[in-house]
Amino acid sequence: MERLLVAGYLGLLGILACYGFYRYHLLWLYYRVKARRPIAPVMSVWPKVTIQIPVYNERYVVERAIRHACAVDYPHERLEIQILDDSTDDTSELIARTLESSRREGLTVLHLRRTHRAHFKAGALAEGLTRASGELIAVFDVDFLIPRDFLKRTVPFFADPNVGMVQARWGHVNAVYSLLTQAQAMFLDGHFAIEQTARHQAGRFFNFNGTAGIWRNTAIVSSGGWQADTLTEDLDLSYRAQLMGWRCVFLPDLVAYAELPVEMNAFKTQQYRWTKGSIQTAKKLLPRLLNSRLPLVLKLEAVFHLTSFLSYPIGLLASLGVVPILLGTFHLPRFWVVDVVWCVLLAIPGACFYLCSQRELYPNWRARVALIPWAVMVGVGLSVNNTRAVLDGLLGRVSGFIRTPKFGIQSQGDAWRQKSYRAPRTPSTWLELALAGYFALGCVVAFQQKLFLALPSVALICAGFVYVGGLSLWQHHTRFSSALNFSVVKRAGHQAQTLRELQA
Repeated sequence: MERLLVAGYLGLLGILACYGFYRYHLLWLYYRVKARRPIAPVMSVWPKVTIQIPVYNERYVVERAIRHACAVDYPHERLEIQILDDSTDDTSELIARTLESSRREGLTVLHLRRTHRAHFKAGALAEGLTRASGELIAVFDVDFLIPRDFLKRTVPFFADPNVGMVQARWGHVNAVYSLLTQAQAMFLDGHFAIEQTARHQAGRFFNFNGTAGIWRNTAIVSSGGWQADTLTEDLDLSYRAQLMGWRCVFLPDLVAYAELPVEMNAFKTQQYRWTKGSIQTAKKLLPRLLNSRLPLVLKLEAVFHLTSFLSYPIGLLASLGVVPILLGTFHLPRFWVVDVVWCVLLAIPGACFYLCSQRELYPNWRARVALIPWAVMVGVGLSVNNTRAVLDGLLGRVSGFIRTPKFGIQSQGDAWRQKSYRAPRTPSTWLELALAGYFALGCVVAFQQKLFLALPSVALICAGFVYVGGLSLWQHHTRFSSALNFSVVKRAGHQAQTLRELQA
């Protein structure tokens, strides 16, 4: 039995090693091809473009989104804007008021309301597409600030009839708001600066990110349209389009800024959706991709890309063996397994990824190096939440599309606790706190066994679960208290106003 357990543990470490070295491969690929910046051809005739902005209860950011869309530098007679509104609160009224002034400027702005929310964002985009007059379809989430020159910089690439999609890089309006937003910014910077650039420039498949991108209408339709059988309709469509032969372009120097979630439960819900959707897409498309005549190197890249979230359950399961190994339960070299292996397989690949992305994007990258261990720690803390998403995706469990609430946060002084919209507390919170206690025990054992070199690795895992689980619980509790107090104050104010009216 001990031999079986040891073999299983080493097998898990072997799989993690594959995903760790895949990150090193992406870094090598990036530095090999990063100089190949895409160059747009000259555009003689500007095609008609439809900008789609899907909206669901976004009172704090919808007006800003419409203003930025209307300010885009493009011939007005060649531009159409669709507000795809599924809202059930006063967001629809805000949209209607905002659009009145926009229409007076000669813009074609359509407010398309649905009486249902069937198929969520994918359904809204699909229904809007049936009424879109544009040859090209730009998609922006409502919290994004559309760059004024976005269309002038992306549309020329469609002079090539084989180009089906162009994706811009994401920026962050509130990256320094908190330690949580700084960790998220580092995650996304690594994805866009390294992953997307490397895949695109090396001719691999890469994905549309759901927003800040523009599609050829015929590419969407010929690839099967927007489909809602996964939670990542963007990843699904982009892979289907590339399997159909459409070429996609990534522009690392074109940045669209957006708001990062400031609430841990909202962030975890977003991560759950992205993780589960990726696994669903892998189940849906990998058989078709592997049976295609694509080159082997492209197939391998797609396998690692679509299944990369499997590293969360594998890493979580392997990490549970750390404490027994420290206790000497198994005949394994305790320092080597706990410290060297975990650093090589988890911490160092992630740290290298984030370090390189910061160095590529920011002149003051040296000042950001101190945040890299923090980002690695938060990534470890997400493993329970994302493991649940992977299992739900593999087992085919049905779950709805839970949006990420945004509050119009841009500066550190902006408050959000008393605003409407609230992310539900995630089911993984108590397990995260339990695992924090488990790895705290591991820290004690490492100290008692005088395995001081192994202590930092165990402490990092423990701290990750403390932060993610603890912040989830604390923010949920304080948010509930703030909302309750705000409701009481609002009700008291309404009663006082009514009393004054009666007295008058």
